[in-house]
Amino acid sequence: MQLEQEIKQTAHRIIDNLPDDTSWEKLLYTLQIRYDIEAGLAESDANQVVSSAELRQQLGINSA
Repeated sequence: MQLEQEIKQTAHRIIDNLPDDTSWEKLLYTLQIRYDIEAGLAESDANQVVSSAELRQQLGINSA
């Protein structure tokens, strides 16, 4: 229940900080960015990351 309350409060805060003439697209974009950042931080906290060098090696990209 706590997490749902926090999500709802965060969504309200984001909406309140948008300009009055905002669009649905801007609202959805802003919410998606917030979600992506929080998901990335959670992955980082769970040590589910790879270094840039590892990623380049996995993708077969030579470093410049």
